[in-house]
Amino acid sequence: MMPGLPDAPACARNREVILAVLREHLPERARVLEIASGTGQHAVYFAQAMPGWIWQCSDLAGNLLGIAAWLAHAQLPNTPAPWILDVTAPWPAGRFDAVFSANSLHIMPWSAVECLFAALPQVLAPAARLLIYGPFNYGGAFSSASNAAFDASLKARDAAQGIRDFEAVEALASAAGLRLLEDRAMPANNRCLVWVRR
Repeated sequence: MMPGLPDAPACARNREVILAVLREHLPERARVLEIASGTGQHAVYFAQAMPGWIWQCSDLAGNLLGIAAWLAHAQLPNTPAPWILDVTAPWPAGRFDAVFSANSLHIMPWSAVECLFAALPQVLAPAARLLIYGPFNYGGAFSSASNAAFDASLKARDAAQGIRDFEAVEALASAAGLRLLEDRAMPANNRCLVWVRR
């Protein structure tokens, strides 16, 4: 990694397993909107591996400089300039074959998660996929002691943060016209949830 570029160590640990899921569910040519791109490291890795994917990064304004630095360093033809996207505000116009987001739902307040899912019908093309990576609770219970500790650390930082219940997220997805295709176990007690637009 180049000095001076923002670094999210979790990205290097999870990018290969996430790419494997993306490859299974997306065609070789696809337009993908990434919500909450963070540092931009996932975008560079995925866009490099799959040149037929047009990978559109987006995040809050404060994160765009880091994303832009990664994209400029990589110089890939399939990563357009990142969008400013606050999921609670009007979204930029566009239609995508997939929407992807990693480790974001537990950082956003629940009201923002609701806004995210409510806006999906306006950006998802017919039969498009939604892929969400991160930790989830099932039946209101933590799936591991490490997830319980992680949730406590999130809430200590901001009471509006926390690991989300799968059932509540699935209800939002269903209301947005999405059908669950897969709920895959991933390393470090994470999941990758995949929906298709009905």
